[in-house]
Amino acid sequence: MSIHTSELLSGVPWTIAVTTASFVLGALAGLPICAMRISNNVFSRSIASVFVLACRSIPPIVLLFFIFFGVGNGLLAMSGFTAAVIGLGLITAANMSEIYRGSLSAIHPGQFEASRALNLSRAQQFKDVILPQLGRIALPSAATYLIGLLKDSAIASTIGVGELAFQAYHLSQETFRGLSIYAETALIYILLSVPVAYLARRADAHLRSKVSR
Repeated sequence: MSIHTSELLSGVPWTIAVTTASFVLGALAGLPICAMRISNNVFSRSIASVFVLACRSIPPIVLLFFIFFGVGNGLLAMSGFTAAVIGLGLITAANMSEIYRGSLSAIHPGQFEASRALNLSRAQQFKDVILPQLGRIALPSAATYLIGLLKDSAIASTIGVGELAFQAYHLSQETFRGLSIYAETALIYILLSVPVAYLARRADAHLRSKVSR
């Protein structure tokens, strides 16, 4: 392994950290946003709709700059990593809420009616009937989004997070070997994406077998 490869790999933990933290934050925040989107309350629906539209319309780099250079400098000091996680987490929350909403609409209405007929509480309906089906339906889209988020984490380099793209840029500036360095960087991104796709397929197969029982 060359010294350049070693320096590139030093950015991988930051890439994984930004991607994982942003996805977990967005996946969790997406649930209440989805609930607001399908609520009977017009105000809740409107707030959630505006949030989703804004987060899906603003370029990620603009949102990160707004959080880091705007909010971070003027109101609340934060590291580049924190700003990247918040920015990408907000975008993820908006997209995951839409994935959840689409997945819910794909569940047959009879499933909801059957769970009510069994006198299950709302919590039991969601946990035992809806959530397993929601997870199976949403998983492929969520996995695809996660792989895209892994690539988008490169934007964090613009606010000083020492992830993979950050290391590649500085190495290319120091060595003037941009072609080989960025080719190696692209290969690392591919190698990071493959396990995500593999685990998603395994999880999908597991959920399908669980739901079909």
